[in-house]
Amino acid sequence: MNKMEVQVVTPNGLVYDGEAGFVLATTPQGQLGIMANHQPIIAPVKISSLIIKEVKGGDILSEIAVNGGILEVRDNIVSILANSAERAQDIDVERAERAKDRAEQDIQYAKEHQESDKMKRAEVALARAINRIHISKK
Repeated sequence: MNKMEVQVVTPNGLVYDGEAGFVLATTPQGQLGIMANHQPIIAPVKISSLIIKEVKGGDILSEIAVNGGILEVRDNIVSILANSAERAQDIDVERAERAKDRAEQDIQYAKEHQESDKMKRAEVALARAINRIHISKK
């Protein structure tokens, strides 16, 4: 069975390091499936889940909430350099729920006061919180 090395790194350190047969990431152009011996590629990663599997269609080894970053495939190594990332089992759901509530309040405030910069930041914060909540429930 063909394997590749998968590493997810954030400014705070290594989140995941292991072998896998399949990785599913979300880019601005859509989902990107990567198997062992994939051609070299560099792609941006959206706020989304990163799914790491033993084989395509197989059991999930890890699901990670990725909050944007860059994915690089080279020499059978998949590296995800993420702004932040959390494995499903490490997500503090209560904290994510509070972040979601704060972001929704910030969006409402920005709408009422017509503050487009604050609106954009709040929308990103809301997307991150929803992503973390969604992944924690899997």
